[in-house]
Amino acid sequence: MTLNSTWSSMNERSLTTTSDQSASRFPAVRVLRSKFTEPISHASDYSGARAEKNPDFLMLKPYSVKESHSVAKKKILAVARNLFWEHGYSGVSMRDLAKAYGCRPANLYNYFSTKEAILFEVLLEEMEQIIGPISHLEEAEDDDPVEQLRFIISSHLRVTLSHRRSAKMLFDVALGNLSLNNRKVIISMRDTYDRVIRKVVQRGQEQGVFLPYDKKLVGFMISSMITRSRIWFRPNKGVTVDELAGVIFQFALKGILTPKGSDGA
Repeated sequence: MTLNSTWSSMNERSLTTTSDQSASRFPAVRVLRSKFTEPISHASDYSGARAEKNPDFLMLKPYSVKESHSVAKKKILAVARNLFWEHGYSGVSMRDLAKAYGCRPANLYNYFSTKEAILFEVLLEEMEQIIGPISHLEEAEDDDPVEQLRFIISSHLRVTLSHRRSAKMLFDVALGNLSLNNRKVIISMRDTYDRVIRKVVQRGQEQGVFLPYDKKLVGFMISSMITRSRIWFRPNKGVTVDELAGVIFQFALKGILTPKGSDGA
C-alpha cells in the first residue's frame, strides 16, 4: 500500500465516524447527553436549513423563538465557549449567557438543565471530534504507522485550532468544574486518545521504524505540541494549519525515527 493510498484510506474511514459511534463506545455519553440536554419544549424549525448551508449564519442571526432546537443549542454553545474563555467558568452566570445569546435566562433551561451541562457539552463535543476520526487506528495493524502518526497530528490539530478557546478549558482548568460522573466521561475519552496514539507509536517500534522510547512519554509530548499551539497560533498570520501540522509531524518524526524508518520516510 502506498503512502498516498494509506492517507486516503484513513481519511475515508474517518468520515464514517459519528458522535453516535462515540456514544456506543462510551455508554455514559449517551446517558448524560439525554440527562442534560433533553429539551423542555421544542421550537419550530425555521433557520436550520439556512444554518446547514451557511455555518456562519449561526453566529450572525440573533435569538429567535422560531429557530430550531439544534440550531439554538449550537449558538448557545458557541456563546458559552467565548464567555468561559474570556471570564472563566466561575465568572459566567446563566444570566450572562442569556444576555450574550439574546434571550431571557429562563429560555436557556429549554436546552440545558444547568450551567455545568453547557460546559460538559462543550467539552464532550470537542472530544468526540478529536477521537472520532482516529479511533479506528487502534486496530489498523496493516497500515503504515508513520502515516498513521501524520494523520493523528493533522486531525487533532484541526480540531484544536478550530476550537482554540475551548481547547484551553479541555486540557487545563475545566475538568475541575465538572461533577464526578461527567469528569469520568471526559477523562475516559481522553484516555482513549492516549491509547490510540500510544498504539501507533508501539506499532512503529515493533516494525523497527520508531526508536524504543517510552510510548507514554512520546504520546504526551506529541499531544502537548498540538494542544499548546492554540496559545500562540493566529489564523491568517504566519503559517497555515496545514503547514503547522507538517512542521509538528516532521519535528515529532525526526525525534523517534530509526535509520530503517528514515529509509522509507
